[in-house]
Amino acid sequence: MAPFNFTHSDTSTFILTGIPGLEAAHIWISIPFFTFYIVSLLGNVTLLSVVGKEQTLQKPMYLLLCMLALTDIATPTFVVPKALGIFWFNLKGITVAGCLTQMFFLHTISVMHSSTLVTMAFDRYVAICNPLRYATILSNAQIAKLGLVGFIRAVLFILPLPLLLSQQTFCANRIIPHTQCEHIAMVKMVCGDIRVSRIYGFVLMFVINGFDLMLIALSYSLIIRAVLRISSHKAHQKALNTCTAHICVMLTYYTPTFFSILTHHFGQGIPPYVHIILADLYLLIPPMLNPIIYGVKTKELRDKVVKYTCRNSADTKFTQSSADTRHDITSGLQCPSGNCQIVREYVNQH
Repeated sequence: MAPFNFTHSDTSTFILTGIPGLEAAHIWISIPFFTFYIVSLLGNVTLLSVVGKEQTLQKPMYLLLCMLALTDIATPTFVVPKALGIFWFNLKGITVAGCLTQMFFLHTISVMHSSTLVTMAFDRYVAICNPLRYATILSNAQIAKLGLVGFIRAVLFILPLPLLLSQQTFCANRIIPHTQCEHIAMVKMVCGDIRVSRIYGFVLMFVINGFDLMLIALSYSLIIRAVLRISSHKAHQKALNTCTAHICVMLTYYTPTFFSILTHHFGQGIPPYVHIILADLYLLIPPMLNPIIYGVKTKELRDKVVKYTCRNSADTKFTQSSADTRHDITSGLQCPSGNCQIVREYVNQH
């Protein structure tokens, strides 16, 4: 399972305790965990399915939504199953390699998610400020290339984190008071010089989030400037409405991210379970809310979801009705000369 090799720690394991101080409430805490995860999967899979089936939605904006949905599926999938194993079955053990692998994928997907939000901000900038060249600047092929660049960037930035930790010796006390293998929690398990890992993680956090937020802020400052130059109030409203969903998605992602980071570094008086709950909510809430936000705010997508939902419901009812009709016809047949079987076969075929 794990791609990282070790010379001194392969047989060792860490113990993930869950949420320290709230062990007695683990069963109750698992209910929102499970609910958020299922709602997230249903919403994002529905979005992917509708965009995949509907030809008119296969354009840059909705391809970006699909990229966001993929990261929203992957993020809780790397956390929730293990957390539920802890809450329900007391399965707290995880190998060092497995822990580093989970950490690598969690942080990689987080960076990809941030890259997607930057690309979506650029998409809105081009759509509002340079609409006549939109199809030229942002084609489906260009979106695919930007997605690949985001993936490569994430891997190159995050890969050193587990590689640096894999060279360290971990302490005898291998208890991690958390539901997941965060980088900060892993660094605390090291018995040795952790300056390089700590500095790299700290710089990486501010470089990636700071750079991405700077690009998003630049895009929206240019959008606002362009909108203010429009004289028509209706055009104002239309332009701003196209950005509302993206702004909501950014707030649901970056707000808990920075709040969790700040409480980790500066909230020494805050109980540990608050840190852990915030870290978990940061991974659970945005994936659940994103498809809902875009489903509500984007009329074209909302209409297509309703269309496919109604069609599937109608198809189910029609199939059941047809089956009942065939049964009624064939059960009421009175045919001479033993030809009932032939007639029944004809009715069932038609």
